[in-house]
Amino acid sequence: QLQASGGGLVQAGGSLRLSCAASGGTLFSITNMGWFRRIPGKEREFVAGITGNSDSFYYSESVKGRVAISRDNAKNTASLQMISLKPEDTGVYYCAAGFSFGPGGRWTNPVFWGQGTLVTVSS
Repeated sequence: QLQASGGGLVQAGGSLRLSCAASGGTLFSITNMGWFRRIPGKEREFVAGITGNSDSFYYSESVKGRVAISRDNAKNTASLQMISLKPEDTGVYYCAAGFSFGPGGRWTNPVFWGQGTLVTVSS
């Protein structure tokens, strides 16, 4: 199971840190993790991904340079630090696990999804 937290209301230019806690499994350290978001009126977007040993990352062009994904395998957690937030970042953010991703943002459907956390950026 994945439990996402950290969403909230922030002004444009502000920062948020989303967290994802994994439980119920013993393979966290070898499982890719990532964050997706659903913005109203748009398709689900793969925002950021990190491999099990943190040796490879992915960031979508829309957030590159403004977000950083990290994980702590000892604590079974993953985080998404977001800075310089824009109103167009407003949406529901989901952490996910158990999927593959590659160059260009190609990804397979995650096996596990968190419940989503709402990020609202006011202008």
